[in-house]
Amino acid sequence: MLLKDSKINKPMKKDINKYRDEVMTHLEYIKEKVDANHNHLERVNGRLNKAEKDITAIKTTGITLYTVLGALLAWFGISK
Repeated sequence: MLLKDSKINKPMKKDINKYRDEVMTHLEYIKEKVDANHNHLERVNGRLNKAEKDITAIKTTGITLYTVLGALLAWFGISK
C-alpha cells in the first residue's frame, strides 16, 4: 500500500507517527534493560574471576602438599 498526500491517508500518517513513537519508547525501555543486564553481568564476571582465582590457589596448595608428602613417603620408603 503506497501512501499518497491525499486527505484520506493523512490520518494514517498520524497513526504511523504514533506507532513510531511507541516503537521508540519500547526500544528505549529495551536499551535500558540491556544496559542493566550488561552492568550486572560485569559484576557477576568479576565475582566469578575471583572465585576461579581462589579455586586455582586451593588446587596449587593441594598439588604442592601432595608432591611434598609423596616425596617424603618415597624418601622414607627408600631409606628403610
